[in-house]
Amino acid sequence: MNVIQQRSIAPNNGDWAVEANGLVKIFGDNKAVDGVDLKVRAGSIYGVLGPNGAGKTTTIRMLATLLRPDAGTGRIFGYDVVKDASIVRQLIGVTGQYASVDESLSATENLIIFSRLLGLGRAEARRKSEELLEEFGLTEAAKRPLKNFSGGMRRRLDLAASLIAQPPLIFLDEPTTGLDPRTRAQMWETIRKLVKTGSTVLLTTQYLDEADQLADRIAVIDRGHVVAEGTVDELKTSVGTSSLHLRVQNANHTAAARQTVENVLGIATSLTSEAGTITAPMANADLVTDLLISLREQGIQLAEMSVQKPTLDEVFLTITGHGVKEEA
Repeated sequence: MNVIQQRSIAPNNGDWAVEANGLVKIFGDNKAVDGVDLKVRAGSIYGVLGPNGAGKTTTIRMLATLLRPDAGTGRIFGYDVVKDASIVRQLIGVTGQYASVDESLSATENLIIFSRLLGLGRAEARRKSEELLEEFGLTEAAKRPLKNFSGGMRRRLDLAASLIAQPPLIFLDEPTTGLDPRTRAQMWETIRKLVKTGSTVLLTTQYLDEADQLADRIAVIDRGHVVAEGTVDELKTSVGTSSLHLRVQNANHTAAARQTVENVLGIATSLTSEAGTITAPMANADLVTDLLISLREQGIQLAEMSVQKPTLDEVFLTITGHGVKEEA
């Protein structure tokens, strides 16, 4: 692939980096993907959330021209993934769940080989490799055999390799699976940087907190279907209202505080006996001010107050009838 040629290709569809309509993929008797629709805006992080076997990876492989759809269409920056496959491949980078690097070589050697395959000269390949190793915190391990790398280091190297050509669209298929929390947080920061520098990221994950932290919009896929789509807030709102959590300083005031909450908000409350926390659905946020005034007038002082939205775990459970990890 020629890098100069790659950078000269311009999007021909306005704001959309990915458009999938009715994508279907069948393996024998198994319909792995059954009519998936996606629209990913350029310059965003789009999360595809679902358990193992939901069809996430198969969808990515079709959009990345690695699998031919049995039905439906996919377009990357306006180019058809089947008819314009060679162009699409020049516009994307793909990082899978497992590092696609040669463990018999060092990190530097791997990146130089990938750079040369992409058409860079020797000097440019070495410069690019050093730049990426520094960006991903791998400079000190640059000459170390990959067999001595940790899982997180290999994952970062794989992501670095996919960025050699600076593609405008990057597919990340469960990039943090199996990583420790610290390394996952580092990967999240790297993904955010990619978007700040102009890339679009389509991320598949089965980690609810990952989708919550990173994604501008989320598609929930279950058993080959998109069962819900929207921003994190839209998905959370779709399954219920936020809840108000209160705890009073003096435990003897708990009953009176609970009665006040019910009177002002006009709804039933629940009480967590161990923590002494009063919980109530909050359909009308404007009434919270009235509640605080009423509590103060009665001399009831609060030790703690918070408003909590439904979690993505609750969203997934409500929409699909099972949790992500249960299915996985």
